[in-house]
Amino acid sequence: MKLNVVQTAAQDPFDDKFHDECGVFGILGHPEAANLAYLGIHALQHRGQESAGIAAADSGGYIITQRSLGLVNQVFKEHDLRALAGDLAIGHVRYSTTGSSNWENSQPVHRSDRREVALGHNGNLINAVELHTELRERGVAFRSTSDSEIIAALLSTHDAERIEDAVADVLPRLRGAFSTVVMTREGVVAFRDPHGLRPLALGQVGERYCVASESCAFDIIGGKLLREIEPGELVSIGERGIESREVVKGARRAFCIFEHIYFARPDTKLEGNRTQVSRRKMGENLWRESPVEADVVIPVPDSGNPGAAGYSKASGIPQDDGLIKNRYVARTFIQPGQELRKHGLRLKFNPMPEVVGGKRLVVVDDSIVRGNTTRQIVAMLREAGAKEVHMRITAPPIRHPCHYGIDMSTREEMVAHGRTVEEIAKELDCDSLAYLSLEGVYEAIRSGRETHCDACFTGEYPLDGTDGKANGKFALERELPLVRA
Repeated sequence: MKLNVVQTAAQDPFDDKFHDECGVFGILGHPEAANLAYLGIHALQHRGQESAGIAAADSGGYIITQRSLGLVNQVFKEHDLRALAGDLAIGHVRYSTTGSSNWENSQPVHRSDRREVALGHNGNLINAVELHTELRERGVAFRSTSDSEIIAALLSTHDAERIEDAVADVLPRLRGAFSTVVMTREGVVAFRDPHGLRPLALGQVGERYCVASESCAFDIIGGKLLREIEPGELVSIGERGIESREVVKGARRAFCIFEHIYFARPDTKLEGNRTQVSRRKMGENLWRESPVEADVVIPVPDSGNPGAAGYSKASGIPQDDGLIKNRYVARTFIQPGQELRKHGLRLKFNPMPEVVGGKRLVVVDDSIVRGNTTRQIVAMLREAGAKEVHMRITAPPIRHPCHYGIDMSTREEMVAHGRTVEEIAKELDCDSLAYLSLEGVYEAIRSGRETHCDACFTGEYPLDGTDGKANGKFALERELPLVRA
C-alpha cells in the first residue's frame, strides 16, 4: 500500500493549533462491525490525521488488524473492509504525541503473548519509561516506541484468565491520561484513567453497545449516547451485555478543559453540554469581559466560528465572513518548499476586501499558541484594507505545555510565555488583544476548576510529578532503544 506523506504540527508552518493525540471506537455483536468502526473513526478524524486502523474478529476467532498512515478514507477502501469480517471491531485514528509518526506507531496495537489483544489508546503515560524498562527486564520485546504498546504488552502478558481482571490489575499502575479500548477474541473492554483527562463515552446502536471518544461517533451510525464512562471505570461489552467495574475510586477529577474549547467536534456532547453551545457562550462572555467599538465581527475559520457568533450576538455588532478558508489544505499536504512558503498563510486563508476594507474588525479565534498564524492573519487583513484589527480569544493565554496526550509547543515557543497581554498584542501587530478569563470559560460550561485540568493556562498539573517528567512527543524514542519483537 502506498503511504501518504503526513506532516506534524511542528512541520507545518501554517498550523498554530494544539492537536489531540487520538480517537478510539469499539463495538461488539454487530454483523457489520468493521463498517461501523470505519464510520465511527471517520467521525473522529479531527482527533488524529496521521494514521488510521481497524481490528476485527468473529467471536472466538483470530483478530485481523489493518492500519496505515493517512486519513481514514485513504487507508480503507471497500475491499479492505470486506476483509475485516466479524461481529466485533475497534478503530483508531492517531496524531502522535508519544512516539514518532511512522507505521510501527499506528494503532490498533496488536499483540499475541499469553493472550491476543488489539488496543487503541488516547492519551499519554507519564511513567511510560519506567514501565517499558520493567517489561524489557522481563524479556518482553516491542515493535514500536508508542506508550500504547506498553499498555497492550501489560495486558497481553498478564496471567489473569479474564481480560477484565488483567485490566483491573494494570490500570492502577498506569499514570497519565488513557482512554482505552481493548479487543480480545471474546469481547471489547474500555477503560478510562482515574482522573478522566481524556473523553470516553458509552453508546448504543439498536440492541448493540459501542464505545467512542466522542458522542458524534454514535450519531453517524444511527446510535445514541448512553453516558460517559467514569474516571477509573472499566466497562466490558460481551455476550452477557455490559459489565461495569469501578477500578480506582476517589481520584481528583481532571477532565481536559481544552476539549470544551477546541478539541471536540461542535456536535459532540461533553459533561452534559453541546460543545457548539458552550463555545458560543464563551464568545458572549468574551464580549462582556472585553467589549470594543467595531464595525464587524469575523471568525478565524473554523475554530473561531462559534465564538464569533456569540460575540456578535452579545454585542450587536454584525458578523460576516472576512476570511475564506481553503478546505482542501489537509494534513496530508506536501512539505512546503521555498516557493510555497513565500505564499504563506494564503494557502489556507484568503481575506475578503469587500468585507474588511475600511472596517474596524473584531477577529475571534479560540486560542493562540506560537502566534505565527495570528500574526500573518493580522497582516493579511491590514493589506486587505482593515482600518483596525482587534483580536479576541475565547480562552486564556496558553503559557504551559501539556503532558497528557496533547501535541503543543514548548514554553519558550509560546507567544504568551513571559509576555503581558499588551506585549503579545504588540508582537502580533493588532490594535488590541483580549483573552477570555478562566472564570468565563467555566461559566460557559457550567462547571468549575475542581473537576478539570487547565494546566496549559495555569501551570497547575493535577498529577504529582508531571512537569519535567513527561518529556513530550518523543520521550520513549529519545530515552529507549527501539527493540523489535
